[in-house]
Amino acid sequence: MSVFAELKRRNVFRVGIAYAITSWALLQVIDVVAPILELPDWAPKLVLVLLGIGLFPALIFAWAFELTPEGLKREKDVERSESITAATGRKLDRIIIGVLSVAIVLLLVERYTNDEPASRSAELGRSIAVLPFVNMSSDPEQEYFSDGITEEILNSLAAVRELKVAGRTSSFAFKGQNDDLRRIGETLGVENILEGSVRKSGQTVRITAQLIQVDDGFHLWSETYDRKLTDVFEIQEEIATEILTQLRATLLEEEAEALAPQATSPEVYDRYLLARQRLYNRSRAAIESAVEILDEAIALDPGYAPALAQRGIATLFLSDRSYGSIPEAEAQRQGKRYVDQALEIDPQLAEAWAGLGLYYTNRQSEHEAAIEALTKALDLNPNLIDASNWLYVVLSGIGENVAARDLIEHMIDKDPLYKPAFGNGVQTFNNFGMREKAEAAISRFRSFDPNDPIGFYSEGLHHFYNGEVAAGFPLAERGIELAPSSNVAGFTWSVALIQSLQIERLAEEGNDFFRIDALDALGRRDEAFELAYKLEQDGYIEELFRLLNRAGQSRELTDYVEERWPTLEAFAADYPKDGSGYSTMAEIALAYQRQGKQQQFETALSIIETAIGELREQGVDQFVYMLENAKFYALAGQPEQAIDWLARSVERGLRTYAPLAVAQPCLDSLADNPDLIEIETMMIAKINEDRRTLGLEPIDPYATFWR
Repeated sequence: MSVFAELKRRNVFRVGIAYAITSWALLQVIDVVAPILELPDWAPKLVLVLLGIGLFPALIFAWAFELTPEGLKREKDVERSESITAATGRKLDRIIIGVLSVAIVLLLVERYTNDEPASRSAELGRSIAVLPFVNMSSDPEQEYFSDGITEEILNSLAAVRELKVAGRTSSFAFKGQNDDLRRIGETLGVENILEGSVRKSGQTVRITAQLIQVDDGFHLWSETYDRKLTDVFEIQEEIATEILTQLRATLLEEEAEALAPQATSPEVYDRYLLARQRLYNRSRAAIESAVEILDEAIALDPGYAPALAQRGIATLFLSDRSYGSIPEAEAQRQGKRYVDQALEIDPQLAEAWAGLGLYYTNRQSEHEAAIEALTKALDLNPNLIDASNWLYVVLSGIGENVAARDLIEHMIDKDPLYKPAFGNGVQTFNNFGMREKAEAAISRFRSFDPNDPIGFYSEGLHHFYNGEVAAGFPLAERGIELAPSSNVAGFTWSVALIQSLQIERLAEEGNDFFRIDALDALGRRDEAFELAYKLEQDGYIEELFRLLNRAGQSRELTDYVEERWPTLEAFAADYPKDGSGYSTMAEIALAYQRQGKQQQFETALSIIETAIGELREQGVDQFVYMLENAKFYALAGQPEQAIDWLARSVERGLRTYAPLAVAQPCLDSLADNPDLIEIETMMIAKINEDRRTLGLEPIDPYATFWR
């Protein structure tokens, strides 16, 4: 008999196969439990070596011994006629099949559970954070220069589509902190970090940079650049290009070119960097200081487009509807002039397109132009997080809630410590009824910076969305104390005042959009109209329309619409639904209904029905949307559905003026409905319960407002 046949008869091959499969399955189990048991990295390798060594004794054992009914015997002591190797072979076959089945299951589990982590690992491998370069100059005032170098490199890297680059705000949150790289990588969701230093002395500058892997601290690349300041733009491009080359060699499949900044003199560039640094601080004083510095830069180089673009953005910031005192219309006119000049000089300047988008964002009916400009800016430079935030504002404002939610989630992933994304994320999650996700975002932000005002008023707004006025009020109050010039803090404070029915305070302290109804409720209708027409000049008309209907001037409302738009469809193109409903069109529908203009009324009603249906399909789930549904059904002559939606709105968190049929003219057909009175009674009881918790006397709205 041949050696091969004898090996086969003695089941040596079967033992080898069974050993190999069993070893593989054992290694898979060890791979899973090793992290759980916190075994050292060498433990699985040791098991592999031991199993490899054990294969040879196993094969020798299979050759030399045989399992018999009497036990284990040496093969030479077993008579051939008494050998049961065939039966033992069949048992081994069953063992192999069983172990092989387990192996297949493990392979499938590994495939379907590891696909996402593998993809995530690949994504993280192509990711980087640019930490603020350390200012090594003797002059602390040169801090803005090192920050500017960092930003230019960051912007260059962000232009690479295949590379995930952590946003500026999140990267700069670690400025001046000697933090562990692994913690930074985990917080920002990146696998590589670029850090460095800048030493500026006279007309020379030394820039050092090093690229580090987060998980093991390995230095992938490092370099030092000594240059004259006249070459600063070449230095930035050179560093970014070198980094991209190194990343391409290890992370990327294709080479990408860096985004080179526009050149100017060192004096102009110094001023541009300093001004842009001031603009990151959204206080009025900082913005006004930035304007002065940008004017100096533009005087030295009237053709430096980045300075012109930032001058336009700064001017728009200084509107009396934003951070400053310039009348809105004037700020819009001046701001756009600078932005247009920047685009004329450099049509591919992302900052200028972002400024144009901001201009259109502040214009109520220019949403399509805003989306186009902001999309262009982000195509040119995906790292412009402000442009992403302004695009979010536009999408939310026109009721594109899903697109807005997707964008805000992307912003949080890219720049998790960017404050507007956090605040807008909390609002967006509540808009979809995603309470747990909103609370997780709040917890994460507050743990990083528990004293930031945005943390207070965002958490306050979260409570207001859920009808928890007593819990939210002190948070909103603390937010406005810490950030009195913040529009968002002012908006949240206004919500706090209306939900606790502190209407006298609201009329004096609140946001202009809230003050109109407050003034009217207190019997100061002339002042309310004066403020409403002031807002109308800036393109905000919803408050005016509601006031006209409440004052019995519905004819003036429809005249206003018909003088400016040929059809209601044309009006809808300029003033589409918002993220909660279509309140403006509801006021138009009511005005036509009161005048008996059935065709126009039905057209308006049809547009509203389509809008709220789209929002329902998007998954919007919050009390303002429920109120808008109630208004639609009241206008449509379906009181039962209207009452149902109104009850759901109050249960979810609606806290506002009563009588509801007066505060919301679209509900006036329900004025005598006993179910409406019951709902109002329940709402007032909830308000007074919160007022008592806040140390306020109970209030009777029927005896207080519109008397």
